[in-house]
This record gives sequence, C-alpha cells and structure tokens, in this order.
Amino acid sequence: MSGYVLFQMWGPFRQSLVKGHLFYVEQARKRLLSQFNDIEADADRAAEEWLKQSGRHFDPDRHDPGDFYEAAHDVGIEFHGLLNDMREQTRLSVVAGMFHEWDKQLRDWLVSEIRHWHRGDNATLKVWSADFGQIADLLESFGWNVRSADYFRALDACRLVVNVYKHGEGKSLDDLKNSFPEYLDDPFNGFNDALSDTKYRNHTHLKVSDDQFQAFSDAIVAFWRDVPENVGDSQVTDVPDWFGKAILKDHTEPQQTSKK
Repeated sequence: MSGYVLFQMWGPFRQSLVKGHLFYVEQARKRLLSQFNDIEADADRAAEEWLKQSGRHFDPDRHDPGDFYEAAHDVGIEFHGLLNDMREQTRLSVVAGMFHEWDKQLRDWLVSEIRHWHRGDNATLKVWSADFGQIADLLESFGWNVRSADYFRALDACRLVVNVYKHGEGKSLDDLKNSFPEYLDDPFNGFNDALSDTKYRNHTHLKVSDDQFQAFSDAIVAFWRDVPENVGDSQVTDVPDWFGKAILKDHTEPQQTSKK
C-alpha cells in the first residue's frame, strides 16, 4: 500500500474554493458594506429630514429657531452613532459567514477524502465535531506544519473574533484579550492609559477594521493555496489520538455487531 494517496487537493477544486471565497468577499463589499461608505452624509440627511418635518410646527412667536437646529444636530449625531454600530455589526457578520464557510469546506474536504479509503461513520463524525486545534493536529499529521504558517495566526484570530461575536463573554474573549487585543476597540486610547488595560474591555468592544477583514480573507486564500496536493500514506505519521480512536472504533464495531 506504499504510496497510496489518502488526501488529494485536486487543482480545479482548489481553484473553485479560492474563486468562491473571493466572490463572497467582493460581493459582500459591493452589496453590503458599501452602503456605509458615507454615513456622515446619511446623518446630515437624517438631521435635515427631521428639521423639515419638525419645521411644520415652528411658531416664530413661541419658538427659538436655535432650539430646532440644536435638536436636529442631536438627531444627526444619534443617527450617525446607530449607523456606525450597524456598519460594525454588518462587517462582523460578513466575517463570521466567511469563516464558517471556510471551516465547513475544510471539514467537508477531509471527510470526502477519508471516505475514499475508510468505511465507518465515527471518523467522519469526529472530523465534524473536532475543535479548531484538533483539526490543526490532523493537518499537521500530514507532515504539513500549518501552525508555523503566517496565515494560521490570522485564521486563529478570526476564529476567536467569530466566537466572541456569537457568544459574547467566555473563554474566546479571554483568549482574544491575551493573544489578539487589537480586535477589541480601546475607547480610552490616548486619554487614560490606566483604563486602556484590556481587562476593562468586553465583547461590546469587538471591532474588525477593513484592513483586518482583508487580512482574514487573504489568510483563507493562502491556506487553500498551501494545502498539499497529495498526502500519501507514508507521509501520515502520529495521527491525533481522537482520530486514531475513531478509526479503530469503526474497524471494531462491525465485528462486535457480527458476534451478537
């Protein structure tokens, strides 16, 4: 069985993964994020519309024009803040969708390749339920030192960002504070160094800039391009314990069933 290919990344399939990802990012920018390109002008229009509507009730004998303009200004500020929050939430949701799609495609590819040479559901189910670190362990058993790649750090940061976005407080937030505090906005930056400590930040400070979003996207592209074209049986050594046990369980279960 020497030289038998266990995992294969077919060239056209690799290209389709990259192409699909780039399409997602391009269309997300064009159809979703572009709507927030000029929130200042949008806020000004909201203030003007409020002034127009409220102006119908203006009575020069009873009202001070300055009060109306001040109220319109406040409306514009509030609208700007709400729209900015929506922009940040939209970008985070786009990042989450991007990461989850990459994660599912990776596991689906692994499972599809495993089914070429292995029968049984335990191994494939474990691939779907394994955490990020366990999947990395499996990839490294190919002889692919994925954790040393520059893109892996960005993927790990993206994973934590998505978890914090979804769940709020918890271990992922603690890990993000310790390893990637740059994704937690510092409201006191430049004002109070004592309050700038990450221990005062929580999930409400989660923020991804356009540049960081692009870095996440670039990491996914780099990952797909770096997947080994062929992984032979002789290259796979020291498979993770969780995977080895699942394979063994698949081999023994049919025998146990036949004895009953």
